[in-house]
Amino acid sequence: MRTFRFTAVAVFAAMLFLSGCASSGRSANAPPPAESENLVDAYQIGIDDIVQVSVWRNPELGITVPVRPDGKISVPLVGDVAAGGRTPNEVAKEIQERLGAFVRDPQVAVILTDLRSHEYLSRVRVTGAVRQPISIPFRQGMTVLDAVLAAGGVTEFAAPAKSDLYRKSGESTRSYAVRLDHILEDGDLTTNFKVAPGDVITVPERTL
Repeated sequence: MRTFRFTAVAVFAAMLFLSGCASSGRSANAPPPAESENLVDAYQIGIDDIVQVSVWRNPELGITVPVRPDGKISVPLVGDVAAGGRTPNEVAKEIQERLGAFVRDPQVAVILTDLRSHEYLSRVRVTGAVRQPISIPFRQGMTVLDAVLAAGGVTEFAAPAKSDLYRKSGESTRSYAVRLDHILEDGDLTTNFKVAPGDVITVPERTL
């Protein structure tokens, strides 16, 4: 059986919560580390999370359902599958193995479309000189620009060239320089990083 990579729109929330925004290093024009993707893969599904199961070339077997209070979801042909406390990869692999009795070489993806069990810790926050400081739910593919626009954009007192993205990594927090002025004024998306759950974007006020 071939091996496939399964991705999940979710997060290992406890590892991403930002405390104090204390930075252990500021990287200019460097993308945030790929380890955030590993944290997404390591997220353990919780009760009430919305799970989407897709089977390639078999759309009739796909479902989008909440995880029941008993921690299970019901999948066509397969029946009940334990999801609570497991990663999306683990759930996808079990479904794929069990579907093998009914479908030739099934290719299964499990995606979390709504993080209800850890919704607060998985939010993205924008603070500082923006129209409306905001805390918004993380969505797959979300970028710095998406988050800043959701906050209403920057104010006339902002210093967008000095913006930062803060991300918790293990026991430390790193900051990444964001040239928000280039993004907003020139369409230069070099530092329009994809955000991760728990990220904080700060836009400072300019100094006189």
